[in-house]
Amino acid sequence: MKIIQSNKIKEVELPLQLNISFKKVFVLFEKYAHQDYANHPFHGSAKKMLDLFNENPELNEGFSDYSLLETYKEQIDLLLDPLFPEPLRSNEIKAVCLPFSFTSFKFSDRFENIINNAGDNYEFSVRNFEDDSMYVMACTFILGFVYGFNIDIKRPFYFDIPDQTSGTMKYYRAAFNGDFSEITPTKNAPKLTQEDFKELLNNFENIDLWKEKFPPKSYIFKGFGLVNLFDVTSEEMLSAIKANLLSGYDDLIFRLQNNLRDFYAIKDLKLGYSIFDNVNNKVCETSIKKSNSIILNKHVEIKCNEDYFCDGIMQKVFKNHETFVISDLEEYGKHTEKNPFYQNLHDSGIQSIILVPIRATQNGDLALLELASPRAYDLNSVNINKLKDIIPVFEAAVKRTSEERQNVLEATIQENYTSIHNSVKWRFYEAAEKYHFESQVNDNAKLDQIIFKDVYPLYGQSDIKGSSTARNIAIKEDLTTQLTLAISVLEDACKTEKLPIYNELMFRVSSYLNDVKSGLNAGDEISILDFLNKDIYPVFNHIKEISKKHADKVEVYMNRLDDNLNVVYERRKEYEDSVTLLNDKLARFIDKKQKVAQEMFPHYFERYKTDGVEYNMYIGQSITKSKPFDKLYLYNLRLWQLQVTYEMENVAYFERKNMKNELRVASLILVHSNAMAIKFRMDEKQFDVDGAYNIRYEIIKKRIDKAHIKGTEERLTVPGKIAIVYSQDKDALEYTKYINYLQSKKQLGKLEYLELEELQGVSGLKALRVEVLYKKDFKENNNTFSFADLIKEIES
Repeated sequence: MKIIQSNKIKEVELPLQLNISFKKVFVLFEKYAHQDYANHPFHGSAKKMLDLFNENPELNEGFSDYSLLETYKEQIDLLLDPLFPEPLRSNEIKAVCLPFSFTSFKFSDRFENIINNAGDNYEFSVRNFEDDSMYVMACTFILGFVYGFNIDIKRPFYFDIPDQTSGTMKYYRAAFNGDFSEITPTKNAPKLTQEDFKELLNNFENIDLWKEKFPPKSYIFKGFGLVNLFDVTSEEMLSAIKANLLSGYDDLIFRLQNNLRDFYAIKDLKLGYSIFDNVNNKVCETSIKKSNSIILNKHVEIKCNEDYFCDGIMQKVFKNHETFVISDLEEYGKHTEKNPFYQNLHDSGIQSIILVPIRATQNGDLALLELASPRAYDLNSVNINKLKDIIPVFEAAVKRTSEERQNVLEATIQENYTSIHNSVKWRFYEAAEKYHFESQVNDNAKLDQIIFKDVYPLYGQSDIKGSSTARNIAIKEDLTTQLTLAISVLEDACKTEKLPIYNELMFRVSSYLNDVKSGLNAGDEISILDFLNKDIYPVFNHIKEISKKHADKVEVYMNRLDDNLNVVYERRKEYEDSVTLLNDKLARFIDKKQKVAQEMFPHYFERYKTDGVEYNMYIGQSITKSKPFDKLYLYNLRLWQLQVTYEMENVAYFERKNMKNELRVASLILVHSNAMAIKFRMDEKQFDVDGAYNIRYEIIKKRIDKAHIKGTEERLTVPGKIAIVYSQDKDALEYTKYINYLQSKKQLGKLEYLELEELQGVSGLKALRVEVLYKKDFKENNNTFSFADLIKEIES
């Protein structure tokens, strides 16, 4: 008789004194040993069993010393044999155990084989049985057995038992039978009333109350229990797969792979998936993370028309959307002439595989679930049926993932391609809900106009200085290179063929070259390229035929041309790459900073990339319903804007080392003290100022960066300085405080007070211009100062 005793028996506190007793078995034998059953087949053996009890009275009276299980193991084995019919021992998973303990003895043959195959370190214990729950469950057992107060808190209990043969985990649900036990109270057990019972029902989690009503060891348990296990590995794995698919953790594939290994009892089963996009109504094309796929692990992308898959897979999987199994890869290879699909699986050590197609979207995108094994026939047309209950779960998960992906795409479009900022989205939803409600009862329902009144504008820009000049210089240098190369080809051709046409073409190319060097006018680039295409390139085709040397010379020329633009695109690309790099850096920086600013007070924000970055902000009570507005938030945002402008200057200044063209930015802030209204223009899908008076603000925004200082030819915006344009003296006083504060932090330097030349339609503008003190140890993640910091500085 096998005996398993858990170490936990000494650690777990219970309201019961646990005693092993076979009294209920004794009563059964006593019944059949009576003279009334003299003719019963059990009569003779029952009398012998009574003799065994009389010789060993502890088996009837009970004992708590579990070492006696070993002493009486032969007698106990014999006593319990009737509960373990021999024909069922190899099928039933049954054992005798002591309830509320993990001590077990007398196992069926199948149960004993399972335990032996679990390994030496396995400890027989229930998965979901916590110590406090065990105490309360013992109390409910007492309530029903002693007092007749029945509480149904039955829950399924599970044992996770490793299978060393397959290298996987098996899962079993337990059913307990307590018919062979009895409970009696000790003198220390409080007598419970109906009121006590009601109080306990309302305090399941109050373990102290349960221990008060059922003190530890206040009742005596005598007997034993029977436990039957049922293999529920498939059901458990189905539940685990559902849970994992719902959770969507980063290691989802790894977790699902472990689930399916236990499900199929294949310790090295591999799981992968691939997505095949239905592009232009083609059967299958894919571009996928190869780490997720087994069948594509050596390919970033494949196209089915390249004969990667065999006709059978194409027909069954991609056209009929039916599951496909390869039980023996080598046999498959013989019939497909070892096609690329076979070769890929063979190189990956795969010998059997199941492909399960799942439609991901309505337009025909296909998700392919891949199960593979390194051994032939591990996966086959028979055990493929085990997947029938799992495939619907994967289908639901794939559809959910597809919907989530669609939501992400829509959110990306919402964030990057429209002007509906998060701060004002609530108003659009409000209007949409109203329209939806009214359209159900009124065919002429109209969408509300989206207007935010009494908002204060903030505008800023970090403009790349001299961008037009730098771009023209780059174009000139590229055209000079291209024309010089063309002359070189013609000169070489002249040496071989004394044709006057070569001299005439060289003259015309040289004329264009001189024009470019002297200055580039509008339309010059198009004229030159048109001349090259019509007059030069046909001649080049002839020159290539003269000799290999000439062909190589033409090839050198052609290799310098950009594949898409068909021009030399070197200096211009360096310039445009530098502009893109700087724009992206500045845009990402202010976007990140702006998220922090939203936490101060919700406000509308929109940003544009030009040759540099410019942005609008609007703040006021109408923007948000969640927080009362105070002008303090406006002042705070203005201080934030000034410091972020300083930080963007530093970002641009230190980004020069990463650019082929060293570009500088000039920063500008426009101050407008009066509140205004902004309106969403449905036709343009963006916000604009509302009202004739406010148009002046928009005019200033468009023209201010070209403004000159009054009485000079000097531009207001210059690298290394921040210009703050205003029209009211109170604005200058406000910003002077901010500047003085940032000067104290060694961020800003010398301050200038300037008047501006009149702009077309705008007069009376003034400006503060302050020097930027670049920091050698500038860090992008430094926190900006708040208005509260400024107040503290002033008060101190």
